[in-house]
Amino acid sequence: MTIHRALCALLWVAVLVLSPLDGVAEEKQIVDVKELAGRWRGWVAEAAGDEWATMDVAADGRYKASTISSTALGKFYLEAGKLRYHSVRTTPLAMPSAPVLGTARVSEDQGKTVLVLMPEDPNYLGRAEFERVK
Repeated sequence: MTIHRALCALLWVAVLVLSPLDGVAEEKQIVDVKELAGRWRGWVAEAAGDEWATMDVAADGRYKASTISSTALGKFYLEAGKLRYHSVRTTPLAMPSAPVLGTARVSEDQGKTVLVLMPEDPNYLGRAEFERVK
């Protein structure tokens, strides 16, 4: 075996040993929006950059998400088995937004539950990623 082949084999073994195959987040199917109820924290993409955010979700899917510069009210709902949301930015009062529609995805990995919101309009900022607060 040449040195090149031996190094390639060693590299391949290292990749297999070190790759976190059990750390791949598994998508969780939501069958009722009440599964989202509770407090979440994370980041929202805004014009000035990512902002720290908190979100409180009620059992009926209604939510309030707040960053330092804005507040949004919205609701999660299921449509044909897919988790969706609509929201409206309520502050600052000088910049109320039109309703935003989007999809949401929940995943679980190593004891963490993550909720990702993706606006349908690719030009709209507001993609968000939250982690459930225990």
